[in-house]
Amino acid sequence: MSDPTLTVAGGPKVSRISEAVIRIAGNSQDGIQAIGGFLARLAGRSEQEVMTFMTIPSTISGGPSIFQVRIGSGEVLSAGDEADVLLAFYQHSYEDHIGSLKKGGIVLYDSDHVQPNPEWEESYHHVGVPIAGATVEAIGGTAKDKGKNIFALGLVAKMFDLNLPRLEKLIRERFTGKDESIVNNALAAFHAGYSHSLGNVIETFQFVEAQKKTGLQVVMNGNEALTYGLIAAGVRFGAGYPITPWSDIMELLRRELPKYGGTFIQTEDEIAAVSMAIGASYAGRVAVTGSSGPGISLKTEAIGWAVMAEMPLDIVDLQRGGRSTGMPTSVEQSDLNIACFGGHGDSPRVVIAPANVEDCFYTAIEAVNIARQYSVPVFIISDQAIATRIEAFEEPDLKKVCQDIAPALEPVADHKPYDLSVKDGLTHHLPPGTRIGSGKYPIVTGLEHDEMGHPTGSPKLHMQMVAKRRRKLQALGESLPVPQIYGPSEGNVLLVGWGSTQGPIREAVDRARGAGDSVSSLHIKYINPLPPGLENIFAGFNHVFVVEMNDEGLYGYGQLGGLLRARYCDPKIRGLNKTDGLTFKVREILERAKTNVSTGMRKL
Repeated sequence: MSDPTLTVAGGPKVSRISEAVIRIAGNSQDGIQAIGGFLARLAGRSEQEVMTFMTIPSTISGGPSIFQVRIGSGEVLSAGDEADVLLAFYQHSYEDHIGSLKKGGIVLYDSDHVQPNPEWEESYHHVGVPIAGATVEAIGGTAKDKGKNIFALGLVAKMFDLNLPRLEKLIRERFTGKDESIVNNALAAFHAGYSHSLGNVIETFQFVEAQKKTGLQVVMNGNEALTYGLIAAGVRFGAGYPITPWSDIMELLRRELPKYGGTFIQTEDEIAAVSMAIGASYAGRVAVTGSSGPGISLKTEAIGWAVMAEMPLDIVDLQRGGRSTGMPTSVEQSDLNIACFGGHGDSPRVVIAPANVEDCFYTAIEAVNIARQYSVPVFIISDQAIATRIEAFEEPDLKKVCQDIAPALEPVADHKPYDLSVKDGLTHHLPPGTRIGSGKYPIVTGLEHDEMGHPTGSPKLHMQMVAKRRRKLQALGESLPVPQIYGPSEGNVLLVGWGSTQGPIREAVDRARGAGDSVSSLHIKYINPLPPGLENIFAGFNHVFVVEMNDEGLYGYGQLGGLLRARYCDPKIRGLNKTDGLTFKVREILERAKTNVSTGMRKL
């Protein structure tokens, strides 16, 4: 991570760096996520690029946890394969994560709780500080060591010459509304850490100036971006039931919607939540519900009703690890099949997957607009990695993106909500209360129906209505843009991804091409329906590997891989899958792709 160095008289050398990866390891009760959050938000306010990754235990009692933050003055595409600095609070933090550190990296450890391994002291530079004891000394024994995360933040700020006034402001903002003594204790712990000697540290670091100055940046995680995107899109009603990691969106919507005249309801269960959101959408304004995999399973029957009745609805699916209740705080991309096909009967719906935190904001707006235009449920399928990942991006122009979708209630002469004469199938409901001059008012039902919504058992009408619901999605698919290839349009290997894999895949392409390998990538945002032209892109490559965090299945490819093979009947489309609950590392992608290329002919 180091660039040219300069020497400070009487102190360690100062290295100018363009980026750094810092891994903080401890227990979830220690507030290590707060340290990472402060660092990430400071980077954003300093116009630097930032990306984070975290793991937390799924048990209420807590347990081992990490927070990794990668800060760069240039483009940052992933949270980093290896850390430059490991901050370890306990012996298990040290032993479990020393392997994540680059050779020659720095281990900053709490000498009150960590005994270094002499065998590792040759490979890594060890800096011991009595973090727990020094925190108690700084803010008093009654606080025990509860402020040690803020003390440790001061140590990191000293090591990287971070902006003190901005960090102080962030600390004050973090404790807004708390008793002034809490703020003072936090600042005292921070300054004590900053002024504490780093002992035998041989160098400190300064970030070079950011390469691009874009003006104001916002710093948030994916759940926050999705929430504010929904609000900007005009959503004013939501309903849900708590589940990790969707609960954060629930809490944000509950707090923020009333500020704009909206409401969020926590219902008694998932079925009530989706049903209430459907009712709100029928009232004339697209509503939102959401969950993770287990909750989506419970919602599927009502989502089928919304498909049959052609109700606009936004459904957020924040994927997590495993089936059943699985690994609630781990990442996986295994809900794609249920998002695309979950439910009985033919129930076409739209599925869109944002690629990063910024994309979450704009995808939420796009999903609302598609739901309105095509009168269809729209899944926004994200995952735990994006949900909790913090990134910085250019502040949206809210005057341009914010929209009012309140119903107009303008009188009409006549109305058929399921008019079969419309060739592309795009019809819409009128909000209840709209005056219809003919006096013929339609109804809504989950039964098959005629053009006015009245139930019917007619085989002919059923075939026509099934085709109508299909044609809407076909019309949407034809209007979608062809995705852009990252790298040359022809070559040996094409890495295909969706959702949170975009950054690591692109970094893998950059690294591979820098080594002289013929590798490009393609990221698919629109999954159901698929965008046009993919078959022409695939034709330009010898190998097409779909990189996704789900099981390779019975035949060697995952869920998006299966969709693509079914659609294009191309046997060179193969999976590059994993299910360890962690995001892809760049080196994992490259190593697996290299292995698959060498064995590809036998598998074909």
